[in-house]
Amino acid sequence: MEKHRVVITGLGIISPLGNDVPTFWDNLKNGICGIDTITEYDTSMLPVHIAGKVRDFDPLQYGMDKAFVRKQGMFTQYGVAAAYQAMHDSGLLSQGENANIDPARLGVYVGSGIGGFEIMQREITKMVEDPSGQWISPMFIPSMIGNIAAGHIAINNFAQGPCLDIVTACATSSHALGEAYRAIAGGYADAIITGGCEYATIPVGIAGFVNAKALSRAEDPKYASLPFNANRAGFVMADGGAVLIFESLEHALERGAKIYGEIVGYGNTCDAYHSTAPRPEGTTQARCIRAALDEAGYDPEKDCLYINAHGTGTRLNDVSETLAYKLALGENAYKAHITSIKSMTGHMFGAAGAAEAIATLLSLGEGIVTPTINLDTPDPECDLDYTPNKAVKAPLTLGISDSLGFGGHNACLAFRQFKQ
Repeated sequence: MEKHRVVITGLGIISPLGNDVPTFWDNLKNGICGIDTITEYDTSMLPVHIAGKVRDFDPLQYGMDKAFVRKQGMFTQYGVAAAYQAMHDSGLLSQGENANIDPARLGVYVGSGIGGFEIMQREITKMVEDPSGQWISPMFIPSMIGNIAAGHIAINNFAQGPCLDIVTACATSSHALGEAYRAIAGGYADAIITGGCEYATIPVGIAGFVNAKALSRAEDPKYASLPFNANRAGFVMADGGAVLIFESLEHALERGAKIYGEIVGYGNTCDAYHSTAPRPEGTTQARCIRAALDEAGYDPEKDCLYINAHGTGTRLNDVSETLAYKLALGENAYKAHITSIKSMTGHMFGAAGAAEAIATLLSLGEGIVTPTINLDTPDPECDLDYTPNKAVKAPLTLGISDSLGFGGHNACLAFRQFKQ
């Protein structure tokens, strides 16, 4: 079977660092922290008071009407908004007199790690208060289920091709991108709207993650998400949506599309070790990274490698991830430019991988490595070049973005600048 090359023709994002790609990218380059104190509800009884919240979000700017907003959860709204941006950026249209893609060849691979978390909290509270269930919303199920964001994105864009909601916790959107790549490369679609969305910074979400001993309890929001720092004490929860348009090279060239870059590799493995902890020696994570690098044709003599790390700021993750890079790259791990944008965004869960893929593409395009902010006390066990505090310029030729999810799910994506 002929393998089709796959390029990226559109980007969209809703995030703690901005609700459009230029703002997001500018804040990343300048080391701006999007984590702040939670003000939407009273956190005085909770042990955590900070998160990477989306600010100034107006869903009506992204093609949604008031009735839709009233019925749908925030994760769906974030996903629909990011897809709206990405589709407009790409110029793809599947209906009308200016249509430039067959709707049967346009797919949607958008996932959420949790789904309608706030809807579940609200409706279960009603059920506890009145066990008859008479006050449960008829929209409870069709707005809570994790696949509904993908469904609405397909409806809005008349996308009748393959449609999947992939759920692999923190690796969700990286796997969505990887599987979208394989679907287009295999000839099953001409373009796929792909990414992830999440809204989990609610009281029950904070209580659940903090009791799992995963969250930072830092009081200072600007010094809380500390990947690869000896002072790190857990990740910081965040919300958002991130979507990319993957398209076959032939289709993109035929319609004269703008091209951000090319996806050239994908790895997918499982630790098969623990429900929340990564495999400590990094072996399965390293195989995932190596699979993406091998498919990308990585040449340590010719490539200047950029790595957008998972980099959550938990004790176990950062050390095992560092070991994985060393296993996958050998001594070349010390030459790689590595960063964790979670130091600025917090952890966007199901949207994290797609947001980090966008950052990777933009880093390759401009030759800029965004910083890992607050890296003032590097962990001696995390001794690679994690780009502390300030962005640097570098002649990047290959970028990878890796994600690790609860359940041991590992994903790695590889990108290059587009060259015909």
